[in-house]
This record gives sequence, C-alpha cells and structure tokens, in this order.
Amino acid sequence: MWSYEKRLEFPVNIKEPNAMLAQAVISQYGGPDGEMGASMRYLSQRYSMPYREVAGLLTDIGTEELAHLEIVAAIVHQLTRNLSMEEIEKCGFANYYVDHTVGVWPQAASGFPFTAAQFQVTGDPIADLMEDMAAEQKARITYDNILRLVKDPDVCEPIKFLRMREIVHFQRFGEALRIVQDRLDSRNFYAFNPAFDKCEDCGCD
Repeated sequence: MWSYEKRLEFPVNIKEPNAMLAQAVISQYGGPDGEMGASMRYLSQRYSMPYREVAGLLTDIGTEELAHLEIVAAIVHQLTRNLSMEEIEKCGFANYYVDHTVGVWPQAASGFPFTAAQFQVTGDPIADLMEDMAAEQKARITYDNILRLVKDPDVCEPIKFLRMREIVHFQRFGEALRIVQDRLDSRNFYAFNPAFDKCEDCGCD
C-alpha cells in the first residue's frame, strides 16, 4: 500500500521558461541513468533480495526515486510552459513539440526513449547492489553535468537537492552490500550456487 503526500519532496518554482535547458533535464526523467529507471530497478530487485532489511532499503529508495521523478517532471513542465512558437523554434524544441507538444515524456537528452533495457535485475544480491551503487554514481554525474549548464537558481536548487540524494543512496547501498557480504560464506560470492565452492572430486567445502 502506498501513502502519497501531495507535495513535492523539494519545491520547484521556476519563473523563467527555458526549453533548451528542459531538453537536458529531461534525461533524468527517462534517460539511461534517470529516476524512472532507478525506481523500476530497485522496486524490482527487492523481490529476490534474501535479506529483509536490504529488501526494505530497496523499497525505501525505489519509492523515493518516484518522488524524484515527480520533481524532475515538475522542472521540465515549468521550463516549457507558456512557450511561444518563436521560443520553441529558437531553442530547438520543435521536434519534441511535434510529438508531445509540451507534455512530459520519458526520454534521454539525446531523444532516445526510456526502455527497461537501461537497468538490470539479476536476482544475485551482490551483482544487483553493485549495479545500484554504479547507477547512483552515474545519476550523480548526470546532475553534475546539468548543474554546469544551469544559471537559473530556481532550477539549480532542486537539482542540487537531487544530486545530494544520489550521494546518500550510494552510501546506503554500500552499507547494504556490506550486510550481504558479511552473511555470505567467506568464499561464496555465488549467493544461490553454493556448490561452486565445493571440490569437484569429493564435494567437500
């Protein structure tokens, strides 16, 4: 069951539209390292995670990523509302406008649409958590790149908040990885294949 609080996790109040910047920010909506992929990744991985506290962490962070998706959508929406046709053409927003008008649609900054092929769920806790840590760092880099393009403080502040949360999530996943490693046999990095640790001749450990 979900309990939805009807406010953004961080406020977004953008006064000046900027379609060019919106085309960069939208990558964190539906791009390869964006919030949609992060949420789907963690909320899917939780089911095969054998340790309850780590599954709970995946649920918590996956849910928060949905809140981040909402923030990014609000940024893109506010950057593109009330645009004139002259502004749309001048900012190179015409191709997006033809397909989506000024609706918020999941794609990368390059225009490539969101796909589930952008994330992995292996069922192996170490492989999944290592991917999660890498994903948080890639998202942080994307926010770094966006911040290099941002001059408007109304856009900058929510992006800084999202970047900070990527760092926190990376740390939390690092803690989760240590929990998983501590509970596995010291030689067993194949969580569901303990036979790999046995001698082929006698079957002993």
